[in-house]
Amino acid sequence: MTSPIRRIAICTGGGDAPGLNAVIRATVTAAANRGWSCMGIRNGFNGILQPERYPTGGVMELTRDQVRGIAHLGGTLLGTTNKGDPFHFPLTLPDGTLTEIDRSDEILDYFQREGIDALVSVGGDGSLTIANELHRKGLRVVGVPKTIDNDLDKTFTTFGFDTAVSFATECLDRLHSTAESHQRVMVVEVMGRYAGWIALHAGIAGGAHAILIPEMAFDLDKVAAKIRERDADGRLYSLVVVAEGALPQHGQRAVLAPAEIGHAERLGGIGEQVARDLAQRTGKEARTVVLGHLLRGGSPTSFDRLAALRFGSAAVRALDEGLSGVMVALGFPNVNYVPLEEVAGRMKAVPPDCDTLQTGRDLGVCFGD
Repeated sequence: MTSPIRRIAICTGGGDAPGLNAVIRATVTAAANRGWSCMGIRNGFNGILQPERYPTGGVMELTRDQVRGIAHLGGTLLGTTNKGDPFHFPLTLPDGTLTEIDRSDEILDYFQREGIDALVSVGGDGSLTIANELHRKGLRVVGVPKTIDNDLDKTFTTFGFDTAVSFATECLDRLHSTAESHQRVMVVEVMGRYAGWIALHAGIAGGAHAILIPEMAFDLDKVAAKIRERDADGRLYSLVVVAEGALPQHGQRAVLAPAEIGHAERLGGIGEQVARDLAQRTGKEARTVVLGHLLRGGSPTSFDRLAALRFGSAAVRALDEGLSGVMVALGFPNVNYVPLEEVAGRMKAVPPDCDTLQTGRDLGVCFGD
């Protein structure tokens, strides 16, 4: 029989996403309604592992007053980071060599020492993998899926995705008029890493003429042929949306910085590469727009805000029901619970028979395949 809960903690890890503050608000409020107190860990687990970095404390108490009126705000009250995996924590040796060590026991010791009974871990694949490992070590954990990339398995969508797609779509709407005025090719690079959901959804919603996603290696000659076809029909401009992780058929992904301890490889530059090559192939002027971190910022859409509030509330309900090692997942009509072990380390890519992708083909969109 599990012990009763009196105190929980929440942490937000990975890249920021619109809706994080809504999750925090719902978690704190739902916990308070059950008589539980709630602690917030700053910057993933760094608030525990590197408390000296926080003059006011690496862990803060979260009250109703502190989370009132934050659901519409972008970012996260607690801060977040892509660094600080407690199982692979970076350490610089005296000779300057960078290595990694396992500091996960320090997390469990802190929870026991401070009387914290459970953790709500909000994050993407990396954060939920950590959450699953902590669950295996005996910590009571519930995960909340967060990523603008929408690449987490077992949930219809993640909060932050709709906001990112909505902003990218608005940008495409604006670019149509300027591209048509100058008879240019406009290449728009969007985030998504190894999953093309943002590029696909925004590209189709925003009327792009070609969409290049990581799941399908692209042949730029086919994209150039699409542009020439449009020119022949008197439509003298084209919009191309390319995901940052898109892969040329006979080339490599564009990488700004290679992977190293504590850092995943940093993608970027494919938009400029595609624009340059299309200009050479078509003789047309081509410009690049990199939306980048603009997709992460700003207020969440109503869909993401509601999803985040539902997730935070469901996470507390799961703990109240005695569950651990699960992730809350958006289904229809309800939020479901799925085992973390079925999510950790698994990426949800765009399938080749995806209805949205087939819609694009029916509309004449070129995918470069």
